[in-house]
Formats: sequence, C-alpha cells, structure tokens
Amino acid sequence: MDLGLKGKRAVITGGTRGIGRAAAEIFAQEGADVAICARNPEQVESTLATLRGLGARATGRAVDVSNHAALAAWIADVGAEFGGIDIVVANVSALAIGQDEASWRAEFETDMMGTVTAVNAAMPFLEKSNAASVVVISSVSGREVDFAAGPYGVFKAALIHYAKGLAFQLAGKGIRVNAVSPGNTYFPGGVWEKIEHGNPALFKEALALNPTGRMARPEEIARGIVFIASPAASFITGANLLIDGALTRGVQF
Repeated sequence: MDLGLKGKRAVITGGTRGIGRAAAEIFAQEGADVAICARNPEQVESTLATLRGLGARATGRAVDVSNHAALAAWIADVGAEFGGIDIVVANVSALAIGQDEASWRAEFETDMMGTVTAVNAAMPFLEKSNAASVVVISSVSGREVDFAAGPYGVFKAALIHYAKGLAFQLAGKGIRVNAVSPGNTYFPGGVWEKIEHGNPALFKEALALNPTGRMARPEEIARGIVFIASPAASFITGANLLIDGALTRGVQF
C-alpha cells in the first residue's frame, strides 16, 4: 500500500529513541521529510545521520518540550525550513508515576502542554496543508487503571480527550487528529529494560499480563502511528488506536 507520504513533512517530538525513533525512520523510508527533537543533542545528530542515510530530508534540534517557548520556536523554524508542515506526532512523556506534586507538574508541562504547544505552533502550517494530520501519543494507562495510575495515567487519558475534541473542532478545516495508545513497549535503554533490571518482580508481573507473552517492539507501534498519520487513513479522525497485543480487556464501543 502506498501511504501517500512522499514529499510530506512530518514533525516528531522525542524522535531519537524507542517509538519516536522508529516512527521517524518509517516516515523517512516512506519518502517524507522528517524533523525530530529530543533533549540530547548527540542523539539528535546521530538520528539525523540515520534518517539522511535513508534518503530523507531531515532536520532536528535539542529541545526540552516542557520549555514551551523553545518548542514553539523550533516548530516555527521547521515550518520555515521545510516550507510547511503536514504531520505532527506528539510523542514525548515525562513518564512520571509518583504521587508527589513534582510528578504531577512534570506530566502536565511535558505530556499535556508539550502536546498542546506543539499542535498550536504547527497550526498555521497545518491549516495550509492538503494532508494535515496530528497524532497524539497516549497510552493504555490512559484507558484503564494500572500501576501507573496517578499523574501519568491521568494526563494520558486527558490526551485522548484532547485529540477527540480537536478532531471534531478541526474536521471542517480538513485537519485530522487521532490518538495512539501503545501497550508496554520494550527497547534497549527504555523504561521497561530499566524495570527489568531494577524491579524484576514488576517486570515479570507486567509481562504476565499480556496474553502474547511479550511486550511490543517500537516498530510495531510506529507502523500504526505512520499509517494513521498518512493520507492512506484520510477518513480516520477522532480515533484512539490501541496497539497493545490484547493487553487491555475493556471493550471500546
């Protein structure tokens, strides 16, 4: 299937590791221009080298998405450099599961307002695109109560609501908005590898919950992100795409 991504311009926050990195590479393989940001400048540069090696026009910058002014400025610069923006994938999370005030603030500033800022900054470009699409990365923890209940789960749930509301508000402008809710995803250096070594009991418990007997690989989540962002999914908007290997048991009506 041709996803219709050749020449489209995609922005991905948190694009150097895990799901974000896998999505950036798939966008590049599909012929899109790709812009990424992350906090680590060395990882940004190494990822850009990979994307360019795949033939993509790629740009990036070290940005902490909780610094909303810096995030908005970077997205404006991407739009100027690329001559527009067609796709925004808001992927960064603070991964804060503590019940302290700092965890709540980190989740709000990073997950919630980092997403809102990215979308608002890109909106002038999305309004001019003929294939405008926003993908908000939520989580299974936003859909049901699990060990991450608290700030992480609350703001992941809020992001699903945000995406649904935005989809309704922007449908008349031809801008699609969807959420993707990944299940547990394992990759080197990721949170689940750290849990595997630092809290093996929790890792074993989490692994046992999934009837597939394993966690997702980043590229398995990323393929869903890229598809739902692409013109091939032109009539899908307001959806929450659950990619969890049957981990969750709730029924979506």
